[in-house]
Amino acid sequence: MSFDPSQRGLPVMDEYTAEERILSGLDEEQRTVATTLNGPLCVLAGAGTGKTRAITHRIAYGVHTGVYNANHLLAVTFTARAAAEMRTRLRDLGVGTVQARTFHAAALRQLQYFWPHAVGGQLPGLLEHKAQIIAEAARRLRLPTDRAAIRDLAAEIEWAKVSMMTPETYLTKAEDRGEPGGLDKVTVARLFQGYEDVKADRNLIDFEDVLLITVGILQEDPRVAATVRDQYRHFVVDEYQDVSPLQQRMLDLWLGGRDELCVVGDASQTIYSFTGATPRHLLEFPKRYPEANMVKLVRDYRSTPQVVGLANNLLANRRSGGLAADALWSKPLELVAQRPAGPVPEFMECSDDEAESAAVAARIKVLVDNGTHASEIAVLFRTNGQSEAYEQALTAAGLGYQLRGGERFFARKEVRDAMLQLRASSRAAEEESLSQLVRDVLGNLGYQAEAPKTGGAVREGWESLSAIVALADELVVSRSTPEHTFSILDFVAELQERATAQHAPTVQGVTLASLHSAKGLEWDAVFLVGLSEGLMPISFADTPETVDEERRLLYVGITRAREYLNFSWSTARTPGGRANRKPSRFLDGLRPNSVGGAATGPRMATTRKSRKVVGPSVCRVCGKILNTGAERKVGRCPDCPPGYDEAVFEQLREWRLKESVSASVPAFVVFTDATLMAIAEAAPADLNELAALPGVGPSKLERYGDAVLEIVAAG
Repeated sequence: MSFDPSQRGLPVMDEYTAEERILSGLDEEQRTVATTLNGPLCVLAGAGTGKTRAITHRIAYGVHTGVYNANHLLAVTFTARAAAEMRTRLRDLGVGTVQARTFHAAALRQLQYFWPHAVGGQLPGLLEHKAQIIAEAARRLRLPTDRAAIRDLAAEIEWAKVSMMTPETYLTKAEDRGEPGGLDKVTVARLFQGYEDVKADRNLIDFEDVLLITVGILQEDPRVAATVRDQYRHFVVDEYQDVSPLQQRMLDLWLGGRDELCVVGDASQTIYSFTGATPRHLLEFPKRYPEANMVKLVRDYRSTPQVVGLANNLLANRRSGGLAADALWSKPLELVAQRPAGPVPEFMECSDDEAESAAVAARIKVLVDNGTHASEIAVLFRTNGQSEAYEQALTAAGLGYQLRGGERFFARKEVRDAMLQLRASSRAAEEESLSQLVRDVLGNLGYQAEAPKTGGAVREGWESLSAIVALADELVVSRSTPEHTFSILDFVAELQERATAQHAPTVQGVTLASLHSAKGLEWDAVFLVGLSEGLMPISFADTPETVDEERRLLYVGITRAREYLNFSWSTARTPGGRANRKPSRFLDGLRPNSVGGAATGPRMATTRKSRKVVGPSVCRVCGKILNTGAERKVGRCPDCPPGYDEAVFEQLREWRLKESVSASVPAFVVFTDATLMAIAEAAPADLNELAALPGVGPSKLERYGDAVLEIVAAG
């Protein structure tokens, strides 16, 4: 094939040079990925196996050899940060014009372009947060809601829409979804329709609508579909195990029956099924494309053999249920460590949460004192509410930290001020090197070479500025060429692009993050904390499928560690509290002296004798037969006066709201209103009395029992 790279803005190089530059350093399987350029390709890539490296080098090799046109290829991933990282790698490989976007970003760009032609008029406003519109819909329907219920309902509506449901079809397709916001399915469907009506009244669309409308236009307008398919000839989809039915439908329409598709994923890292994601598209790819090439990446370059061995054993201990029962996924990828041996992972059992956070902080202090950078250490937990104890413990130990999921890096005042100052300095004569100029400019904002001895806002501000300095040092090396020195103008443009994509540089502090938000990241040392039953797996994981996903979530946590790995749990929640917690079942067979092969089904923390049903339940006030589960829980008709202290009930609701926010779960998952009413009416004096109430299972008793009894006693 005759090809002149200069015609596409690429550096002129012969094929041998392209192969040397792009393919050298890839292992055999990665090289197979990079050189398989046509037809369907499915890459099953385990954690730490270099999947992003393989697919970006594949794109670069295809462009440099003329098989791909950079302007006709679309790479899709699931987060703005991942898309920004991919663009950075592609730019470094000389193919910076290749588009790498999230599904939503790609769809929104197409919708903005085609709306005037396909629909007419101005594109409706984009709704970034659903809460206000859901609250308005609830008021129209005269439904009582609180913040927790609104958040739960927003999540439910998002799940329904990415699963391609309408308010009409929701009822028949969401039978097993519980009661979001404490509302029955019919009411949720009415609220769903009300939410859509309010949006229409205000001429707004949400993020799910962006995909739905774009799909609709591609389906109904052949001219638009033909234009998109002419623009994009080849597709690469990363994290394919997280594709929702709606995203898959969009991908199918982009392809239009063609098969120039490369997908990359790992079913063992499926941790977002509650948002509508499903690995079935990845697992069934060979069935859909029988002629597809299949490549497995199992060489783990990230972690030591000790870490890899634990990760493999965790999955091997699965028995049944969820994806584990699926023949397509009966044998997960078994990683093969490529690094030298490292330290043996540690397991710590502590007396209470406070002791656990102090012990973790003490070990982190030792690592930092021995030369590990704080930015290469992470503390990972199941729920965001667990972070506070570690924030306090690290501060007490004199260690800086960054809370992932808190204020965004580019929204911080010191970062915004730094970007303004750097932009202003870029207009001046450039007599200094970039690195020194950045140090001088940020010095006016409080940056200094040594970290401040104090914590709090001063330390956090310094860490933000230090991250900008470190990024400048890195880019001067990686982006400068003999023909061009990376300049202050280049750096300001880079910062602006990163701000748009929320691609933050590394902050020099210990990372505190939930296991979900740690996906796609890695550190030298990882502390997995709070590994007790009720937290891992979480208490509301009460089916084989949900427990299996919790196991995969812990697998993701383990595989974030390069060298040092620490597991910890506590036997009581508070100092002096009842030591009734048990270590997570997932640690069976992993921690020393434990029995392996634990089942994945929900484990009963306590055993209760079954109660014989002697007749229908009746209202304790009027004596009528109770018909619904909610009535039987509280023991009375809805019209009969309650027999509980309303102040206690409200205190229980406030506590439940805090718990649900901390765990990032719907409030009804903690306890339903009916269960809280039953607790307030019965006023249990101990755990046995609490356990006898409907709606208080063993896992909830272990997780919440002490806190509930404390509220009841105080009332």
